[in-house]
Amino acid sequence: MKRSLEGRQGLIIVSIIWILGILVDRFWFSLDHTIPAWDQADYLNGGIIYTQAFQNPRWFDGDWWRSLWLMSPKIPPLTYLLTIPFFNLFGISLDAGMWVMAIYSALLLFSVYGLGIILFNGTVALWAVLICQFLPGLYYYRLEYLLDFPLAAIVTFSYFCLTWWRFSGQGWLKAIAFGISFGLGMLVKQTALFFLFLPILWVLGENLRRKRWGNLAQLMLSFLTAALLMFPWYRTNWLLMLTASKRATVDSAILEGDPPLTSPDAWTFYAQVLPYFLSWVLLLVPLVGLLISLRHRKTEDKVNRPVWIWLGFFLLGGYLLSSLNINKDARYILPLLPTLSLILSVGLLSWRGRFAPGIRWGTITIAAILTSLNLFPLGGELITNVFSPKLQHHPYLKTGWQHEEVVKDILADSPYLRSTLGVLPSTPELNQHTFSFYGGKHNSQVAGRQVGVREEDIEKDVNSLDWFLTKTGEQGSVPDVQKKIVNRVATGSDFQVEKTWQLPDDSTLSLHRKIDPSVTVKPLENAPKRVELREIAIAEKASPNQAIPVVYKWAGDWQQLKSGVVILTWQEVDGKDYWMHDHGIAMGGLMAKKLTPEEQQNGFEVTEKTAMQSAATPGVYRLSAVYLNRETGETYPIKTNAEITIDPQVAKLATPQLDLVTQLRLKSANIGQGLTGIEPIFELTNRINQYDSIQDYVLQADKAFSYRLQQQNPPDKLSLAYGLAISKVLQQDVAGAIKATEEMIKIDPHNPYHYAYQGFIYLYDWQPQAAQKVLDKARQLNPDSEEIKTLNAVAALMGGNLVKAWQLWRSN
Repeated sequence: MKRSLEGRQGLIIVSIIWILGILVDRFWFSLDHTIPAWDQADYLNGGIIYTQAFQNPRWFDGDWWRSLWLMSPKIPPLTYLLTIPFFNLFGISLDAGMWVMAIYSALLLFSVYGLGIILFNGTVALWAVLICQFLPGLYYYRLEYLLDFPLAAIVTFSYFCLTWWRFSGQGWLKAIAFGISFGLGMLVKQTALFFLFLPILWVLGENLRRKRWGNLAQLMLSFLTAALLMFPWYRTNWLLMLTASKRATVDSAILEGDPPLTSPDAWTFYAQVLPYFLSWVLLLVPLVGLLISLRHRKTEDKVNRPVWIWLGFFLLGGYLLSSLNINKDARYILPLLPTLSLILSVGLLSWRGRFAPGIRWGTITIAAILTSLNLFPLGGELITNVFSPKLQHHPYLKTGWQHEEVVKDILADSPYLRSTLGVLPSTPELNQHTFSFYGGKHNSQVAGRQVGVREEDIEKDVNSLDWFLTKTGEQGSVPDVQKKIVNRVATGSDFQVEKTWQLPDDSTLSLHRKIDPSVTVKPLENAPKRVELREIAIAEKASPNQAIPVVYKWAGDWQQLKSGVVILTWQEVDGKDYWMHDHGIAMGGLMAKKLTPEEQQNGFEVTEKTAMQSAATPGVYRLSAVYLNRETGETYPIKTNAEITIDPQVAKLATPQLDLVTQLRLKSANIGQGLTGIEPIFELTNRINQYDSIQDYVLQADKAFSYRLQQQNPPDKLSLAYGLAISKVLQQDVAGAIKATEEMIKIDPHNPYHYAYQGFIYLYDWQPQAAQKVLDKARQLNPDSEEIKTLNAVAALMGGNLVKAWQLWRSN
């Protein structure tokens, strides 16, 4: 019987257990109308982004692969990638996305079975698999689109592969299997390393001590295999990942009031959580069985001590390193549960005597009943509160949160535009990520963003977005200043209530639309062959060095308008001064699901209501315009005879916000000052990135500044080079950024920060030798700059010159 449980029969039983789990999950989802909360919706949005990217894959294009990894700069993308076929097969929905958990569930259960076979026997393995299905911590998070259950599955799989290699005879294929599993684990979540670090360290030390060079070579191959899998994403995103990790750990821990590492609570936090994740029934009955076994078992029946040491290293390492993470959350310890199920299985099977089968099956039956009561609204709260508390997860049966209706209303009003919705409440059901998810069902034509979080930005936020969402009642996790922007939108004369809905919590949801939107699009009866500027509305006079309101009306066919960047120069008629107002047509926001043949043929008129920054010199300025196709590079002049007089006697005009390209260009002009010039840029982009959900303004700036720099002796060449460099950096375009900094150095070779910026880009691209050359030049020009010294130290460290790195670090 034991042998059969370790072969085909055992695999069939595991498959049946897995399928039964899927059926329960699907029944649960058929009842559930949950709105994905913050994290769940954010992760689902990642799946949507990758699904859209794979609609038109370019398998042999390196730039496409790089752009693919950049789509998720902070979170490894494996779960997103595995979600793609389910979104393609069933459409974009929470239920469709949750099918990916069936894959991870299979991986987890078969890995637990494999561990049980290797370390114990088929009976222990099958009971452990069964126990996994009834552990509250596992079934709770199996029903959530989060990374914790996938992490538990992939860590268990990787631990199985390493155990298989160590206990079942080492081999090259087994080493490669472990490398693949470890690499995949690191592509689910970086904390996979927390749970695998000590076991890996153990096998390395064990084989070094015994001088098993062949085994060490196999381990090196496994690490190389893992590195090959991990390398593309980690190399592309390592810097953003590190900076985001600080916010996700230290900042979050402070915000949530997590205990400091010097407190005993930091080290007992997960010990207090584990009983709830296991349930008291599945913890205490096996624990008593283990105690009985330790007392009565004969020596020859005892499980091999190395097995327990091996299990202990995994569990202890995962626990301690998770506790060392200052940011605590109960679900972060989930990867320990599948391996703990093996110990629970041994404990359950340790009961002896005629009542032992009844105890075992009685325990599992009670666990199954508790699972049913925790998952479905069957009553029994008194029972679950005693035996399996705090992890009740009933399906949400209410409907009517109106996300689809909000998105459809925006699309009905602006069918040809990509719209950003300012979501002012932040509750689990109503937040920016949730509305982005429902907008994702419509090709991400509507995206939600949280704005109004800083008082000094309220007017900028209100002036930059055309759509806002407010609700009465509970506002959720929002700063105090949120009340001010809600009042500003609700009472301001520039907004009107488009529609209201009653919500299940008895509050009222209101969709506000700007009365005079920044961009409007309407179909034409006849499209011109080329893009035309049909009308421009501007004041006759304006004051110098101020924002000037302006209205442009462009006409053309859809493709030319969508791909168009207009190069606009307001040139002084009798002088050399000028200003630029380059931007994408419709601010790069043209988007539609599918155009009719008539719409494609007849074309559109786009009206932009924006503002531009005037020059400092008084005089008459005349507009010249060039159309630039961002896709093909085609250019042609656009007719215009618009003029404006800059007069210091004219009062300042009321104006909307400057367009995003202009804001970026004006801030970029100061980067030659070093850190004091860089910090305002990132403060700016943190804000304006909220207004443009895909940051298309960065690409518009790239195209416009590149075009101007290609012209013969363009005025203000250095500022253009600064703007281009920043746009390349924001796109993480290493080659383009290096080329732009070379242009900066060429224009002004005496500015040390030009070399420092180029050195930083080389370091980001893991080219320490190239970085060292330009940073040495920067240090010659400014030997006292702490920033330049720090970059030199980093370059020396990355280049392997530890002595120089230490000397530079100490001198700083």
